[in-house]
Amino acid sequence: MRVLLINPEFPGSFWSLQQSCELLGRKTLMPPLGLLTLAALLPGDWEFRLADLNTRRLHPDDWDWAEIVMLSGMIVQREGLINLIREAKARRKTVVVGGPYATSVPQEVLEAGADFLVQGEGETGVPLWLAAYQAGETHGVFKPDGRPEMTSSPVPRFDLLNLNDYIILGIQTSRGCPFNCEFCDIVNLYGRKPRYKSPDQVLSELDAIFKLGWRREIFICDDNFIGNQTHARAILNKLIPWMETHGEPFSFWTQTSTNLGQNIPLVDLLTAANFSTVFVGVESPDEAVLAGNRKYQNLKDPLGQSLTNIGANGLTVVPSFIMGFDQETKGAGDRICAFVEAYNLPMVMLNLLQALPNTSLWDRLQEENRLTETRASADMIEVSFNFLPLRPAAEIVAEYIRLVDSLYEPTKYLARSYRYYLAMRPTRAAAGKSTGPDPGNRKVQTSHLKREDLVALLKLCWRQGVAASYRGQFWRQLVGIFRQNPSRITKYLNQCAVGENLFRIRESLLARVDQSGEAK
Repeated sequence: MRVLLINPEFPGSFWSLQQSCELLGRKTLMPPLGLLTLAALLPGDWEFRLADLNTRRLHPDDWDWAEIVMLSGMIVQREGLINLIREAKARRKTVVVGGPYATSVPQEVLEAGADFLVQGEGETGVPLWLAAYQAGETHGVFKPDGRPEMTSSPVPRFDLLNLNDYIILGIQTSRGCPFNCEFCDIVNLYGRKPRYKSPDQVLSELDAIFKLGWRREIFICDDNFIGNQTHARAILNKLIPWMETHGEPFSFWTQTSTNLGQNIPLVDLLTAANFSTVFVGVESPDEAVLAGNRKYQNLKDPLGQSLTNIGANGLTVVPSFIMGFDQETKGAGDRICAFVEAYNLPMVMLNLLQALPNTSLWDRLQEENRLTETRASADMIEVSFNFLPLRPAAEIVAEYIRLVDSLYEPTKYLARSYRYYLAMRPTRAAAGKSTGPDPGNRKVQTSHLKREDLVALLKLCWRQGVAASYRGQFWRQLVGIFRQNPSRITKYLNQCAVGENLFRIRESLLARVDQSGEAK
């Protein structure tokens, strides 16, 4: 059986990181982990061809070759997903669709012409579909009861990838989140009781990636890696010696809750395993907003101090903020800006609230007759809501635009980055405490600098150190980091490079809207 796996194109967003891709000569950020896992769940004698439309176009030969077309996608990929289903059916292909969007909004997928719909998680849904298909069924919807144990999840088919297309690879060690934020759809998709892969399973996936020759970053895309700290420590305690025996081949990103900042020993374990960056959902510095959205985990400890603790002890924090909550009052954008500047947070994700289908927020807004026909968007340039906010929408959008304008302004961004990495402790090796791994001190960052990294560095120095109006600041700060915290110079330069993406977002947004929030 010949199966064409298609990942629809992502619209431009914060996570597109298009300028980073350009600097490194890569095509997109990360491959579609769901489709790679799907391929591993299907018979080993089937043939697979991956068409990631973020890295290449579909060719007529792809369609001619395929007997079955399988698609997955998230809500932000909706338009591409629906169009691909229709095209596949026009070419008389058997179409199987699954993933987060198909699970949340199944009717649209079926109306577009999908023959089979697999809702929920693949480990239990795919075997049901496979049995039906092999029995001769031509249509069906499969929604298994319960949630699978992660111990049943196979090693994804990383071998289907062209590794040179991507900046970072993804793995997953758990699904689900113990928290229940009103606006988040994770609980609906994966439940509040986290389920886990064993540490040995995780190492098996890293072994597979290592054997393929990957030597760059890996994103552990759990909903909350420290949702169960006992589980996180079990993985880290096995990962640390694995990294040492394999020559420290990877650096890791992941997602955590802010309470990580109250557990410095756990932060130390993460850095010892060569974790470099954590993404955290801050959402708002306003306590009323956090309480109103059931973000209680951000109220237990001083929020700013938690983020400071994480950064000072070796991890780069990427916080996310959202504007448009019901509990929000005028000046929310200014308060977010002041918070970010006070704690020197360099790369921050700024969002306008979107109501996602089947969340508690969606259900409440539906009851209040406040949902609109506008679809949810992840595009930072698409300044709109898919519901009626309590504050005037124009007021919120105007604050949001000022916030993006300020925080993504190059000189302010570089200044925050400089202060952030000056305050970060030196690496273990630099401090003479250990020769083990620590972000900013990887082998790939010393004498074994790869050609593409060197090219990226030269491009960065040209853009920010020669062509930019703030070139003097770039060189002064680079010299300052070199003199005062030299073991963190690579992390600092990486953050400068990431800024290129934010500067472009700012330019695009300001080009499309005026300061009143009206589209030009």
